[in-house]
Amino acid sequence: MSNIKLAVSFYSLQDQYARGKMKLEDIIKFVKEEIGAEMEFISDQMIKGVPHPSEGVLKEWDRLMDKYKIIPTCNNIYVNTCLYKNRTLTTKEGVAELIEQIKLSKRLGFKLVKLVSTTPVEVIEAALPFAEENGVTICIEIHGGMSFDIPDVDEFIKLIHKTNSSYLGLVVDAGIFCRRHPRVSTNYFRSLGVNEDVIKYIDKIFEDGSDPKQFYRKHGGRPQELLDLCKNELDHMYTLFSDGYESSDFSILDEHMPYIKHFHAKVYEITDEGVEYSIPYEGLIKYLNEKNFEGYMAVEYEGNRFTLFDQEVKEVEQVKRYHKMLKKYIDGVGK
Repeated sequence: MSNIKLAVSFYSLQDQYARGKMKLEDIIKFVKEEIGAEMEFISDQMIKGVPHPSEGVLKEWDRLMDKYKIIPTCNNIYVNTCLYKNRTLTTKEGVAELIEQIKLSKRLGFKLVKLVSTTPVEVIEAALPFAEENGVTICIEIHGGMSFDIPDVDEFIKLIHKTNSSYLGLVVDAGIFCRRHPRVSTNYFRSLGVNEDVIKYIDKIFEDGSDPKQFYRKHGGRPQELLDLCKNELDHMYTLFSDGYESSDFSILDEHMPYIKHFHAKVYEITDEGVEYSIPYEGLIKYLNEKNFEGYMAVEYEGNRFTLFDQEVKEVEQVKRYHKMLKKYIDGVGK
């Protein structure tokens, strides 16, 4: 039987929230009662006054938690090192900010928080004793374009080994397992006028079993033949943007499995056939089950940002499709 559980990142429904189509309660009700999943949250996005919301805001949060009995799995938090125009935050300021975010996360009921991978490791290390005392695990995200091969991630993993703390871990974003360039991204850039030859070149990189990040590194940057295809700034932007989709083998997780606490089940597009266009989820879930992963996979729909100008953002539909697909695969490996 599989120990993988399902959640939905409220990032997936940000357009519905921002445009007033769904309030926080609507989203909680949809995720818990209609989808049957738990919640991954972004407090900065949907809690007014972070990291010091009013008592009224907290009282309303308590009401929603009591009413819907939804489990808070992970809170995405931020240490804004670029808060000031003329300088970055000092380590002392960063630690103070992180501690306040951890305090709020605990108050909201979260035992796991996720930071971006570029959060200074000295800030995390200094705040770790507070996190341990309060039973909150600090993770960084392993994201496409910023995977295991960047210095910030390497430094954090060294910190895990140094402290041997169970209150440090990783949140892996499945965007590091793209086998094709997301079609919704391609179509969006195509609508803006990207050169078809550039599109074909990037697609061929994936077809050959690589990804733009690896390919550019191998060639010491974007090769001249690709640069020659770029006719304008948009073409260049497309080639640079595409290196955020990695095509790693699942085995890249092998040595890190003890530290992986949570997954972002990234989705760019669920096709009419019920599969994610770019990411092989059936294989990923089989791999995670074989590795005895115990934790949540949180649906994170990111195709919303590539909605064409004359089309409706179909966040609710995509989340429904995606959850159905994941549940089918998880139930399948559990038999």
